[in-house]
Amino acid sequence: MSDFYCENVFSGKVEVKKVKETDNILAFYHTNPYYELHIVIVPKEHILTLLDASDELISEIFSVAKEIVKKLKPEGYSIRVNGGSFQDSKHLHFYLVSGEKIR
Repeated sequence: MSDFYCENVFSGKVEVKKVKETDNILAFYHTNPYYELHIVIVPKEHILTLLDASDELISEIFSVAKEIVKKLKPEGYSIRVNGGSFQDSKHLHFYLVSGEKIR
């Protein structure tokens, strides 16, 4: 089971451009974006899926997403989360995307 965030981001193997960081959450520009604006919002604690996350953590994730939208002011945006077989990386993460698809 692959966990890109624990294995690469939090270990420092892969450098990321941070957008926002709290004690519990890291938001950064996707390392291989699919959209003009593609930000990953991920809990620092290893949490496998949305069902494993506390309501407080989910609230903090959306609070971070809201701050990012206020700061960057995209014309339109989407917040997405994948679970189960839709998860390439087995660590809860959200995408905040905007603009045209670039790949």
